[in-house]
Amino acid sequence: RIGMAVSRPLVKLLRLRRHSVYEQLRLEEALLRASGSNWCLLNDGAAQPAVVMGISGKAQELLHVEQVKKRDLQVIRRFSGGGTVVVDENTVFSTFVFNQHEVDGVDPFPNHIMDWTGALYKQVFPAHTQYRLRENDYVFGHKKIGGNAQSIIKDRWLHHTSFLWDYHPENMELLRQPHKQPKYRNQRAHTEFLTRLNEHLSCRLTFMENVTKSLQQMGYDVAESTLEEAQSLLSHKRFHSTKLIELKDHIVADTAEQIAV
Repeated sequence: RIGMAVSRPLVKLLRLRRHSVYEQLRLEEALLRASGSNWCLLNDGAAQPAVVMGISGKAQELLHVEQVKKRDLQVIRRFSGGGTVVVDENTVFSTFVFNQHEVDGVDPFPNHIMDWTGALYKQVFPAHTQYRLRENDYVFGHKKIGGNAQSIIKDRWLHHTSFLWDYHPENMELLRQPHKQPKYRNQRAHTEFLTRLNEHLSCRLTFMENVTKSLQQMGYDVAESTLEEAQSLLSHKRFHSTKLIELKDHIVADTAEQIAV
């Protein structure tokens, strides 16, 4: 009818702070598999430092295992693909879970989803940051600002990113130097390849607020949800894809073959 308002797809917003990354990942899989809603999850910092690997990740190939053991860090294998990240209180997590039919013009393929999220973050970051999507990485200029991964099922998809608001260089030393690298990395060490958001942005909370504003600018209504609502989905089904890894089962010499992380 003439004059009727066009309804906009709804995105439920879940804000967390210093939440367990292991519990966050379990929750995200539940949002993907047991919910029919669109979600945006923002977690402002991990409860404790952790190493997070992709679903096919092998600790002996990705990590300096003895160094990780000495630090007594939690090691997690998540349900999504992608590489390995070290997260802590300085990491800002941003996750989108969407019904395919509610994202216009985006087919459920990794590159198509990356184009969509890349466009969303272009509205988040000011022009002076020289933000862009480069070889499936989010970068400022020629330096990476975080790691991202995806999980795609029949009619829904998830894309999550761990943004480096800040980081401790010693954490990056826990990761093996990748053998396979994006061309723009040009064999740079982790600390030369990465940059901190706080070197380019003035306010961490404003950055997170801009993520939700960008969703609204892209045509979505955003409504606050609660941790209790999201956690209720965990009772629908047991999710086992995200696992804690015991490093005693993965002890190898640091001279082991190096592969991409």
